[in-house]
Amino acid sequence: MRRILVIGASGQIGCELTAALRIKFGNDTVIAADLKSSPGNPKSSGPFLPLDVLDKETLSVQVRRQQVGTIYCLAAMLSASGEQHPHKAWQLNMQGLLNTLEVAREESVEKIFWPSSIAVFGPDAPKMNCPQETKLSPTTVYGISKSAGEDWCKYYHDRFGMDIRSLRYPGLISYQSMPGGGTTDYAVAIFYAALKMRFYQCYLKADTHLPMMYMDDAVRATLELMDAPGDKISVHTSYNISAMDFTPREITVEIAQHIKGFESFYNADFRQAIADSWPGSVDDSAARKDWGWKPKFGLSETVEAMLEQLKHLARPNSAIY
Repeated sequence: MRRILVIGASGQIGCELTAALRIKFGNDTVIAADLKSSPGNPKSSGPFLPLDVLDKETLSVQVRRQQVGTIYCLAAMLSASGEQHPHKAWQLNMQGLLNTLEVAREESVEKIFWPSSIAVFGPDAPKMNCPQETKLSPTTVYGISKSAGEDWCKYYHDRFGMDIRSLRYPGLISYQSMPGGGTTDYAVAIFYAALKMRFYQCYLKADTHLPMMYMDDAVRATLELMDAPGDKISVHTSYNISAMDFTPREITVEIAQHIKGFESFYNADFRQAIADSWPGSVDDSAARKDWGWKPKFGLSETVEAMLEQLKHLARPNSAIY
């Protein structure tokens, strides 16, 4: 079996996806790659390469040397961080994908995964149950790069016959990595605040509705998509994928069912405009029809799982029940 290369393995998705791939295919088969390792990176369980996705020559050498047959290209700068550094975000998000696609074409890599995002949608898209096919008018450099990236993926599939698969991830909730600069990261930070301080200062309005997903579902969806037979894949840009949708107020109420006295306060900043441009929920019927996608975690299950995994952070005498 040819090996699997995970670029951006130290990131929010990369840490957990790399671990899942190693469980499935064996530690030595899955190569974690990033600019540097992090505490959450499964470096000790398998090979790790210091790698810059913007260095195409080194990427090409390593793909050839390591006999790579599948690439997961996860390296990216997220929405809120990207607005602070738009040119750096474009360079990493766009050129990183193009380097990966070109190296994969030149080295006959069999399969590629690249994540897109709900950030591809903009104010012209339907706010609720946003369909798979709709006008994309992103308002952030992150969303612009993801929208363009979807077109590049389809181009390389159509022109060169390459097997490239993608998911439009919603906001992702995980206990294994800290928030990484995304607009939806409040849904991770809120748990740390609840356990340590029993209150949270939210940068979005209380009624801001956004689609979300627990990381276990996101990893499983990624693996299921990559396992699906090629003739079942009808979307060659990126699949809508959904699990749950909620507001900051709704997740606060759910957490308060477990942590007595927990409350959130709301002081919207520049991220509110980003969130307002995105849909509150998406229609993922294409993913369900094509390769049988079905989520397992809703809001209550996610809150219970996150609090269980992070309960060691609770301050003394906190009431968690």
